[in-house]
This record gives sequence, C-alpha cells and structure tokens, in this order.
Amino acid sequence: MEERTIQSTKKSVTDIPATLLRAMYVTMLRMRRFEEKTADLITKGEIVCPCHLYIGEEAVATGVCAALRKDDWVFSTHRSHGHYLAKGGDSKALMAELYGKTAGCSRGRGGSMHLASPEFGLPGSSAIVAGTIPLAVGTALASSLQGTDAVSVAFFGDGAVNEGAFYESLNFASLKKLPVIFVCENNLYSTHMPIAACLADTDIYKKAKAFKMPGVRVDGNNVVEVFKAAERAVKNARQGKGPSLIECMTYRWLGHVGPNCDLDKGLRSQEELDYWMKRCPVKTFEELLLGRNIISEAEKTRIYRGIEKEVEEAIAFAKRSAFPDKSELLNNVFKT
Repeated sequence: MEERTIQSTKKSVTDIPATLLRAMYVTMLRMRRFEEKTADLITKGEIVCPCHLYIGEEAVATGVCAALRKDDWVFSTHRSHGHYLAKGGDSKALMAELYGKTAGCSRGRGGSMHLASPEFGLPGSSAIVAGTIPLAVGTALASSLQGTDAVSVAFFGDGAVNEGAFYESLNFASLKKLPVIFVCENNLYSTHMPIAACLADTDIYKKAKAFKMPGVRVDGNNVVEVFKAAERAVKNARQGKGPSLIECMTYRWLGHVGPNCDLDKGLRSQEELDYWMKRCPVKTFEELLLGRNIISEAEKTRIYRGIEKEVEEAIAFAKRSAFPDKSELLNNVFKT
C-alpha cells in the first residue's frame, strides 16, 4: 500500500509547478525546524507557556494552505504553529509570542494556543475543542453575503468530532452552500485516548454524507495528496458548490503537549511511533523532489542553512523583545 502511494505521488507531481513544490518543501522544513527548536527551548525552561507541537503533521497545513489565497481565512486549534506558518505567518512574531513578548503576533497575550494574524488570514486559534469550527462557518457566511469568493478553512483534530458544534457547523454550511472546508487532522488520539475508544465510527470522512457534502480521506503525510484534495475543495467552494470535509490521516511524534514522546505513560507503543516516524512527511517529500530533480543536493543544503538562520534569528529577536508593561494589564479586556 505504501509503495503504491509513493508511485502515485510521483505521477501526480507532474502537473504541479516546480516552484510550488519547492515552496511546499520549504514550508514543511521551516515548520519542522521551528518546532524542534521550540521543543529544545521548552526543555531548557526558556519557553514556559504550554505548547502543542506540530512535528509529524507538517504535510496537512502545508498542503491545504498551498491551495489558498492570502485573503482566504484559516481557523486553527491549540496545535496552531503549523497553520500559522503555512498561511504565511512570520517566524519572529511566532517565537516572540511563545516567549510572551509584545512583539508577538498576539502581543504576548495569546501564547502558543491563541495565535492571531488577521493580515495573513488567520483571525485566531483557540484551545476550545471544536471552538473555531463555527467561526470558520461564520466567515464563510460573510463571504457569501458579501458576494466574494473568499474561502474559509476550519482545522480541527479527531477529538472535535465528539462535539456538537462539529455537526451543527456541517449542517448549516451545507444548508447554505457556504464556501468552507472542514479539515480533520486525524492523528489517532484525542488528547491521550485512542480514537477507537471515543468514536463508534472512526471513518470521519463518511460523516459528510449525512450532510450532502463531499467527504474524502487522504494520506495526511503526503503533502501532494493533501494539496490535490484541498485544491478540489477550494475550487468547488469558490464556484458556489458548498463545503467539503477532508480527513487527513497523520500522527504527532511528540506528546499531546510539550516536548516529550509520552511513551513512559503507556499511552502508545514504541513500535507505533517508529512506524510513523519512518513515514516522515518531510523526509519522504524531500526524497521525492531529489529523485525527480526538482531540487538538487546543493539547493537542499542552501534551504536547510537558510531555515536554520531564520529560526536562530527568530529566537534572538524574541529574547531581546520586551515583555508587556504592567500598565497594559487591563488593556483590551472587556467588562460588563
């Protein structure tokens, strides 16, 4: 099965511009290195806010956001770093936010789980499971009423399928034929619970049928497959054909939160983790691009060095940036 997937990918890249393939590779590698550095900084105690890291899931955000425009809207979750970077967010502003500095994308008030960058089409992310799904439907409704062709995307984990907001959102979006795409990042665990222990039917993509919308399951570690599915869904949405549900099968390498693997908790096995790490989305895509002569070894080295420099500069920027002043504590706080 895995071999057929690789062969299929080799054929499918022929109709994707080389510039876009390279851009997706750079985005995935930027996510990976940023998250690896973040994990190190958490371990050292330099970053103290809770961070849900995106390592292992890079192909999902990259493939989906590569099919979007800057004026399209993306709503994220507690595992938000990848979505922010894929939508064009600045790595310096992201790192500063993790340090709680005013130069952060949420001015140091949001931390890892509440990133916001409206200028790049990311109005916000939330730690409330399924909380941003209705918000994506809301911006899609606004696009429909305003007569624009902007598309909204709701990213959410498999655990969000347990929430009523998920079903209500799919129903309303389908009823009004709204330009919204529901992207489930199925990493097989709802916090620490295996998906089969909390969902009677684990074929999440099939739930779209009840709401008369397209539903598809893709290999979430295959950025080309994710991009193709997103591209079709975006095209349908822009043409007024309504919403789609894309279930991306993927896996987070680290624990639900923090820099550790959670193997000591007995929640998953070393064999399971090893299996998914061998299917590394970044490495697999890199090998494909090298094999197709879309990038060279020399270019790969330049990309690696450039990203390493970018991340180090982001860390330095965050460290020298100022913390919010105590006098601003009650700014932007609503009261009744």
